[in-house]
Amino acid sequence: MSARPRELPIRLIDGAAPTRGPGAHDHADHAFESGGRTAVPSPPTARVFVRGEPISETAIAQEMQHHPALRPEDSWRAAAEALVVRRLLQLEAQRLELDGAALAEPGEPAEEAATRVLLGPVMQEVTPATREACLHYFENHRERFRAPDRIRLRHILLGAAPDDIDARLAQRNDAESVITELQTHPERFTEFALRHSACPSKDDGGELGWIERGQTTPEFERQVLRLKPGLAGLPVESRFGFHVVEVEELQRGEPLAFEHVAHDIATRLELTQRHLLMRQYVQTLMTRYQVEGLDVAS
Repeated sequence: MSARPRELPIRLIDGAAPTRGPGAHDHADHAFESGGRTAVPSPPTARVFVRGEPISETAIAQEMQHHPALRPEDSWRAAAEALVVRRLLQLEAQRLELDGAALAEPGEPAEEAATRVLLGPVMQEVTPATREACLHYFENHRERFRAPDRIRLRHILLGAAPDDIDARLAQRNDAESVITELQTHPERFTEFALRHSACPSKDDGGELGWIERGQTTPEFERQVLRLKPGLAGLPVESRFGFHVVEVEELQRGEPLAFEHVAHDIATRLELTQRHLLMRQYVQTLMTRYQVEGLDVAS
């Protein structure tokens, strides 16, 4: 079976929209001000301020969609940082009287033009990475520079929708039962795949062929690429359900020569410079405009 990109899983369960619990109407329907008007809830209290001006929680909530993270608090922080930095750059552009509309190139928004001009002197401080610096980095991080590992495996997918908690619990139990049975009767893997798998690969006995990093969904490959040859002792969870996985062969990537990765290392080192310079610049702006409630440079 030839290797090709596949959509394979890990658990992604969308949070349900908040609902009003029993008795919630008592507060909403019976809260009246004088004159019989319904009381209007106060907006969420701001936690982050730039020069005494609040960054609204509503704006942060809207920005969070651009900063997905496993933990909501990490997404909130990234969104808040982005809005703080944007506001700092706006204030500095105003202080320097940068006219974004006049500076804009064709099709470039005025704010982006002002930011580009504002950050120009900062980014000019980035120096090209020397060959010696790249070689030093290579020698100290050799384990990072290998050809991709690849793994040949077969699986049995016990499918369940990501938001169906009861079904997922049941399928996990079933997957564990299948693993227990296969530990005693490994020759039945193809049979079980045909009978139980929700993946089209069941017609090939669950065979997925060779998989390299980047060919499947990140969460699935993150788990299977850590497995050793043989039947996995626990199910592998994905957004599609639970997988009974058997690793048939594992090939570790060969070390790469310096010349193959020198350009990537130079890019990495220069990006690191950019990041450090930007942090220093933002820290200066934070001091100038008094940011409260968030340490952007951390």
